[in-house]
Amino acid sequence: MAVVGVLALQGSYNEHLAALRRIGVRGVEVRKPEQLLGLDSLIIPGGESTTMAKLANYHNLFPALREFVSGGKPVWGTCAGLIFLANKAVALLAGQKTGGQELVGGLDCTVHRNFFGSQLQSFETELSVPKLAEKEGGNDTCRGVFIRAPAILEAGSDVEILADCPVPADRPSITISSGEGAEEEVYSKDRVIVAVRQGNILATAFHPELTSDSRWHRYFLDMDKESHAKAFSTLSLSSSSTDAEDLPKNKRLICPFLSNGSRKKEVKGLKKGR
Repeated sequence: MAVVGVLALQGSYNEHLAALRRIGVRGVEVRKPEQLLGLDSLIIPGGESTTMAKLANYHNLFPALREFVSGGKPVWGTCAGLIFLANKAVALLAGQKTGGQELVGGLDCTVHRNFFGSQLQSFETELSVPKLAEKEGGNDTCRGVFIRAPAILEAGSDVEILADCPVPADRPSITISSGEGAEEEVYSKDRVIVAVRQGNILATAFHPELTSDSRWHRYFLDMDKESHAKAFSTLSLSSSSTDAEDLPKNKRLICPFLSNGSRKKEVKGLKKGR
């Protein structure tokens, strides 16, 4: 059975563990680097991203998290977890302090923290998720719970977009700043990306663990199964190729049967008699 780790520093890790139990999967809490050993996959939950970063630094988790991500095992970040996994995080709303928060990275995207505003501007909405429905069944929509949520402003060419949503009409103008001295720009698009996949990395700006819809967790578990199947296939091909190449030429067996069905009198590398 797959063992899924859930980073349990702060935030909605208990809700993820409960969601995993509902689909019969074992989830374990992760707070220290050594607890990542032996895991098949990892969920980085939502929470307060700067607090999570401070706690991760305190426990010296960042090097181990980066190694886990770069090792190719499936990782899913929700809300603050999305921020953790992004290669780049830009400043908050105009007038707020520019970040500086340490990131795990691995996901080729630029994320804007608290894109949708403060706690008071949290909301729920229906999201169109045809790719999720195609793989896991059910409706073509899912409930998106956005709590002080981030959003993806830009994504690399190999990042698959799984969901986007309209920018709320009552949102104030979003001013983007990449840091001290950088020129600010206004985000003018009417839709924004809120769920992506890049290889073994899944990220959602919303909180599937706060709903009864288990399809996102099943989707993530399917990523884990795909990863195991791919690793096994690669290992099998590598092993077969190595075994044949390592065998000395004078010891390699040739097919004892000819195409016409007659049997060869001698197999190279073996004695004629017993």
